[in-house]
This record gives sequence, structure tokens and C-alpha cells, in this order.
Amino acid sequence: MDSTTGDNEKSAGQERRARRRGSQCVTIRDVALRAGVSSMTVSNAINGTGKMAEATRQAVLDAVAELGFAPNMAARSLAGADTLRIGFVHSTVTNGFLGAMLIGALQAAALNGAQLLVRGVTNGDSAGLADTIARLRDNGARGLILSPPYAEMLDPGGIGLDAAVPVAVVAAGAAIPGMVTVRVDDRLAMRQLTTRLLEQGHRRIGFITGPAGHTSSAARLAGYRDALAAFGVQADESLVMPGDFRFQSAMGAARALLERAAPPTAIMASNDDMAAAVIAVAAQIGLSVPERLAVTGFNDDAIAQTIWPTLTTVHQPVQAMAEQALARLIRRMKGQSVDDDLVLDFALMERASTSAGPARP
Repeated sequence: MDSTTGDNEKSAGQERRARRRGSQCVTIRDVALRAGVSSMTVSNAINGTGKMAEATRQAVLDAVAELGFAPNMAARSLAGADTLRIGFVHSTVTNGFLGAMLIGALQAAALNGAQLLVRGVTNGDSAGLADTIARLRDNGARGLILSPPYAEMLDPGGIGLDAAVPVAVVAAGAAIPGMVTVRVDDRLAMRQLTTRLLEQGHRRIGFITGPAGHTSSAARLAGYRDALAAFGVQADESLVMPGDFRFQSAMGAARALLERAAPPTAIMASNDDMAAAVIAVAAQIGLSVPERLAVTGFNDDAIAQTIWPTLTTVHQPVQAMAEQALARLIRRMKGQSVDDDLVLDFALMERASTSAGPARP
């Protein structure tokens, strides 16, 4: 190895150590300053206590994720004890889903005396995921809790991981061998939601997918197709548009669907952020919702009840899913037996964005 290579590797190592030291030194006051709230508000948001606006809670959770704050709840009173450390890997895209997942994981960590090490990774960045996992392991993480698509990236052919490191996954679209998964039945949920639109008279139903590589995206698209087939409606693949769960991705998809010569009378988005984008585009072009266009989402994030019209969607209990996933992960880390796959109930939330009458031309 030449001196230049050695210097580069040394510099990279120093940078990684500096990042690790920085994240370990982040305090609750740092989070409060970043979020523009008091330290007590940060504590309440993390522990799910007290009353506060959803926007305030989300600001705190965003600051926790951005700073990599690792609250060491019960473990702080056990100085010198072997802390149970768990890596929480999330997408750098912040939304209601991430906020609910983070609250659930933090509450379960507090109840079990564990320390949560929070790290963000850019979607689809396999090199970043590998580096993040390595740094978490260096920091003593003995288990990982993930959201899609990171679990799928750990499958054979993806990022390698020591089999001795247990992994829990929240909201995968299907069971993943060798991992603890806590989820809802995405396929059945989307089938039931599509069926409601069909029962209301809609036949030209647009669909905006989630990102490729997410098992939940594939499951939701399959549920939409199942419902069409059950009603004898020929699937029009030109009505299926790609999205990536972000608001902006659905703006173009919605506009492409609504500017067609024969536009759909309903558009189903694979999450609530994208559904909100569909409603925004409809407003821009003067198309009333739900009179001229029905819109649905998935997740039942806070935005589903704060936009107008309020959003018909699928409620999946993300916070409870994260709590269950972390609790099961901890039991597995302690050598206890747990079921690999837990499927929780979902609920259809019918609100103002869908019409109770037949679809209009």
C-alpha cells in the first residue's frame, strides 16, 4: 500500500470516528435547539407523553433523526452496566410514517432499558447502508431495527450481515426469512380499499406506486389488481404510474394521469404524502375532490386528517408495529424464542376525499 492510499484510509477512519464521537455527544438540549422547543418538549415527544401539536412532535423527531441523538433511557442509571444497544436505520426522507415508527421504537427501548442509536441512510444507497451498519456495530449495536427497503437490501445478493446480528423490520410487504417482521397485510388492505372505489362506481382508477424494491409497494399494487380482477374490470396498465413515496414524485404522476384524454375518476396513491400531492394537482387544474376525482392514500399519517378534503386511507398502526418489532428483537437478542412474523390489523378510514355516490364522467 502506497503512502497516499494509507493517508486516505487514515483520514477516512478519522472522519468516521469523529462522526461517531459527534453522535454520542449530542444532548437533549441540542435536539431542543434544532427543533426550536424546550428540553421538556423533546422529552415528552420521545416518550409519547404530554399534549402537543403534531407539527411540534414531528419537528422534534426530525431533529432526533438529523442529529443522530441516541437517548439512553434506563441505561443511564446503570452506569458501567452492559447497555443493550440497538441500531435504528431510517430513510433520510422525513414523513409521518418515520415519526410514528421512531416514537414506537423509543418507547419500547425505554421500557426495556435499551439504548437506540438512530442513523439515517439515503434511499437505495447500498454503500451508505453498509457503512452505517458497520458504524453501528462499532458503537456496540447488537441488533438492528429497519424500515423498508433496507431489509430487502440485506437479503441474499444484497448487503451482507453477520447472521449473529438479529434484525427486526417494520412494515415490510411480506415476511422476510431470518428476520423479525411486524406488518399489516398490505395486499389485502389495498384490495379492500380498491373494492370500496369499485363499489362506488369507479372503473377507471389510477394508481401511483411506491418505489421499486419495497416489498410493500409490490404488495399494494397486487392488491389493487386483485380487486379489479374480482370485479371483472380489465386492468389498464397505462393508469399505473411510478412514485417513490415522496410528495414531489406524485405531482408529475398525478398530472400525467389527469391530463389524459380519458382521465381516471379516482387515483389511489401508495402512501398519504403522495395522495396529498394528487389533491394539490387536482386543485391546481380546477378539478374538485371528490366530486370529479376520488383520492385515496395509505398509512393514515397526520396529514390525512389535516388536509382538505380529509383523506380516505388505510390505517396501519405504525407506532404499535415499531413497539412490537423492537420488543421482539430484544427478546431474540436475549436468546428467547419469538415468532418471526406478526401481522397486525389494519382499518379502512373513509373520509371526505372519496364520494359515496357513483363516479362522475
